[in-house]
Amino acid sequence: MDSSPEKPCLNPMRCMEIRGGNRAVEESFQTPGLDAWLYSLPFENSVRGGDLHYVSVCGGGVITRLVVADVSGHGEQVAEFSDALRSMMWKNINTKSQTRLVEALNRQFGETAQLLRFATAVVATYLATKRTLTICNAGHPRPLWHQAATGPWGLLDKEFAGAGNLPLGLDDDSPYNQFTVTLGAGDVLLFYTDALTEAMDASGRLLGEDGLLEIARGLDLSDPHRIAPALLAAIGRHRSGRPADDDVTLLTVFHNARGPRRLSLAAKLDVYAKLLGLRSPRAPR
Repeated sequence: MDSSPEKPCLNPMRCMEIRGGNRAVEESFQTPGLDAWLYSLPFENSVRGGDLHYVSVCGGGVITRLVVADVSGHGEQVAEFSDALRSMMWKNINTKSQTRLVEALNRQFGETAQLLRFATAVVATYLATKRTLTICNAGHPRPLWHQAATGPWGLLDKEFAGAGNLPLGLDDDSPYNQFTVTLGAGDVLLFYTDALTEAMDASGRLLGEDGLLEIARGLDLSDPHRIAPALLAAIGRHRSGRPADDDVTLLTVFHNARGPRRLSLAAKLDVYAKLLGLRSPRAPR
């Protein structure tokens, strides 16, 4: 008898829709060109955590924006920045460039945190018409990238001259470098927070980036929806079954390489209603 888990339903996100927040969530969804699985669990099963996760789709079904952030601190104290992030995602939902969003996030967090806190974040913008992904990493753990055409897992990263990007909230005038890659059909991306790399075994040894890569290289990629559960289970074994000592967030993205969907008349009317303020995007978690 087959005891394998049933495949989850990939719920298509609508145009002008935003999903996310800082609450516990386990869901799967689809945007033009991407299949995604999101898992987030606040520390000690709190209602809200310090990990933030947001996904948006533009009015034309071309731009998907992904944000995973880790705010120093936990719980309700992070709610103000979570709401501000969602507001900025909405303001930039139809903008292909993410530069303005990242700069605004840095300024907003600096004002909100008043130097008492900081946040690491990775912001990614996917264009379904070009199959490109633009990445800005603000001091966050580097995403993992499996290129189906070449085989091995690696880090989604690029070296820039000078110092790397600072976490958000440390310097209002800090510039943020970004880079763009072209995704191939079947590529897999893993965005996560540091609870994964800082998972500790019984002897106190951290898993680390190399350990996470080693686990990823041993995963069966034939069924993308099983990647996240398998990875989290392996990390749980590294911790000898002990619960994580921080918020845990993992966003798994499979590049199905399908182009933008053609919008129906009803979908177009829904987009116009949201643009005119007659209808709100999905409420935050």
